[in-house]
Amino acid sequence: MAKQVLFIQGAGEGVHDRWDDKLVASLERELGETYAIRYPRMPGEDDPRYPAWKAALVSEFDALADGCILVGHSVGGTILIHALAEQQPKLRLSGIFLIAAPFIGEGGWPSDDIGDGKDLSKRLPPGIPVYLYHGGADDEVPTAHVHLYAKAIPRAVVRTLEGRDHQLDNDLSEVARDIRSLT
Repeated sequence: MAKQVLFIQGAGEGVHDRWDDKLVASLERELGETYAIRYPRMPGEDDPRYPAWKAALVSEFDALADGCILVGHSVGGTILIHALAEQQPKLRLSGIFLIAAPFIGEGGWPSDDIGDGKDLSKRLPPGIPVYLYHGGADDEVPTAHVHLYAKAIPRAVVRTLEGRDHQLDNDLSEVARDIRSLT
C-alpha cells in the first residue's frame, strides 16, 4: 500500500490549479509510486478563513491512515500547524512539513482567526518530526518567518534554500528527500 501524503495548498485566487499544482507534481515525481498524494481544494482559497479550512482539514484527517505525512504550503502550512496544535488527529503521523509558511504572532503576521504561534511546540503531537522550508528569495513571506517557527518549534529541522522563491522554484526535491528519510 502506498504511503499517504496530504498536501495543503496555499491561499490566493487560482492557487490550487495554477500554482500549487506544480508543487504537487514535483513531489509526485520525486517520491514516485510508493507514495499517494491527496491534494484537496480548500474552501475559499482566494479569501481563506481559519475555521473553514480547519474543518476541511479535520475531515481530511479522518480519511487518512496511520503513518501519513502532512505537507502545507504558505497559508496552508500556517493553518495546518495551528489546526494540529489545537486538535490533534486520532491517527499517528509520520511527519509535518511546512513550506514558506507565514508565522502568526510577534515578528510575523497578524491574524484575527489564528492565535500566536510562540508556544506551538508544547501543543503539537509529541515525537513527530517537523521540517520547515523557506526560499531565501521569497518575495511573499519574509525568510524571518522560518526562524520564528524554528524558535517556536525548537525540534524542527530548518532548511533555508538560497535563491529559491515562495514556490521553491516549483522544486520539492529536498522535501521529498526528507520525506523518504522517514521510512
